[in-house]
Amino acid sequence: MSGKGRIPALVVVLALLLLPLAGGASAASGPGVELSASQAGAGGSLTVSGSGWRPHTLLMVLVCGRATPARGVIGGTNSCANADGRAVTTDAKGGFSRRVPVAEPPVPCPCVVHVATVTGAKANADAALKVAGHPVEPLPAESFGGRLLLLSDTRLSGSSGLLTWFGAPPSRTLVFTVGNAGPGDIKNPVFKVGTAHGVFAPEWDDQQWRGTLAPGGKARIELPVELAAGAHGDYTVSVKYGGKVLAEQPWGVGHPWGVTLFWLLLCLVVPAALFRVGMAVVDRIRPRRASGGRRGPRRAPPTLRLPGSRTPQAPPAPDSTLPWFTPDSAPGAAGRLSAPHDDSPTSPTTPT
Repeated sequence: MSGKGRIPALVVVLALLLLPLAGGASAASGPGVELSASQAGAGGSLTVSGSGWRPHTLLMVLVCGRATPARGVIGGTNSCANADGRAVTTDAKGGFSRRVPVAEPPVPCPCVVHVATVTGAKANADAALKVAGHPVEPLPAESFGGRLLLLSDTRLSGSSGLLTWFGAPPSRTLVFTVGNAGPGDIKNPVFKVGTAHGVFAPEWDDQQWRGTLAPGGKARIELPVELAAGAHGDYTVSVKYGGKVLAEQPWGVGHPWGVTLFWLLLCLVVPAALFRVGMAVVDRIRPRRASGGRRGPRRAPPTLRLPGSRTPQAPPAPDSTLPWFTPDSAPGAAGRLSAPHDDSPTSPTTPT
């Protein structure tokens, strides 16, 4: 094969080798956000479009101040116009398009349109926006101290005991590993641990980890998590540091069936006890019979019979005839079919 024929073959081979790499690079680029206009006034609206998100995922679109796409939202959602936010769900390809109002954030610009996932794994993206008429201030200087990074997935350790089955507060320990990627030390960092039930906003609790994390070092963090008494259902435990959510962990809490069993037993035992008490009261207040009242017939005492003796014969029962008739003179007796006649003896003759 000539040199000229080898060049097209090499081009085809290189194209086939680079095609998967290009596809992987585009997939690894992550979610993106685009705006229909880079500048808008407060009270107006613009269209926010996105691609590269997870399919069928609920997103929240906010206008935030004191933020840039490079540094993100420095103050967290406290720097955003939360009341004018809009929710949108991605399609089967991970894209979306939503018309959102332009509102003034509670802090000065530079501003961005911040898009973040509401459920599932955390993902976010920002697009720069100029809000006309809103004050602009320079961002605070970036700190050159320690920078905390999450190095491992979070997990909840521990188990529920017998008391939890009867309504005691469920408790777990949130375990994860962090590392210091900054040039300075991190001393006694304060984490925010939040618990959210369903789609409700989490309730945050400050918990401090005692210790110093040197640059390049890592540490295993264990933070206690406790819910309210009788809590059950699907919960989400989140950990936040420096205004940024590091990780989230789902927690399915079982139903306290012991409480249900207690109420069922209470509904059965209390009526039974009341019935017994009522019967005792009725038995006490019921009038008693007089001592000289009519008594039933007494039974004859059993007779003793010796071996070889005969059982005495009972006397014959009297005939059931009328008291003024004898057996011989009773009406309808045998031999009395003729007319009545005189049976008296012949009277003696009177002497003449």
